[in-house]
Amino acid sequence: MSQHAHTATHGAGSQTKTAEKHAQDNAEDLHDEGQNHGSYASYITGFVLSVILTAIPFWLVMHGTLDKNWTIFIVMAAAVVQIVVHMIFFLHMNAKSEAGWSLMALFFTLIIVVIVLAGSLWVMYHLNTNMMPGMEMDGQGPQTSNPAPGGSPDQQGQ
Repeated sequence: MSQHAHTATHGAGSQTKTAEKHAQDNAEDLHDEGQNHGSYASYITGFVLSVILTAIPFWLVMHGTLDKNWTIFIVMAAAVVQIVVHMIFFLHMNAKSEAGWSLMALFFTLIIVVIVLAGSLWVMYHLNTNMMPGMEMDGQGPQTSNPAPGGSPDQQGQ
């Protein structure tokens, strides 16, 4: 190999190493700014937490082991925690990323979730308490001895 070709090859190799070093420095700068793109372990952690936070309320509702009020509270708490888990592990929101805007988005999301959950419970409670008298939640309405005016249904057909 000629001296000129060796120098050109060696020079290209050093440029490649310089480009790789520059890319590593930029990658470290991005992570210093708080831009976390997640790792395999963080995705697995988020997935496991999501499965647990889904399985617990499902099991409580299906087996009915707790009082209805406690079950509702635990299901709602698990939902709120699961939203936070998704925002942290999958959307990569933390106090450092995007100059704190992600943290503000987290607080805004939590406020909206609280408003929606509280409003839903308020509406459902008042719908239940303001039902027409005599209507029962077990699927059976008021029992009457004569369901149709003018006699039994068999007599009305004749």
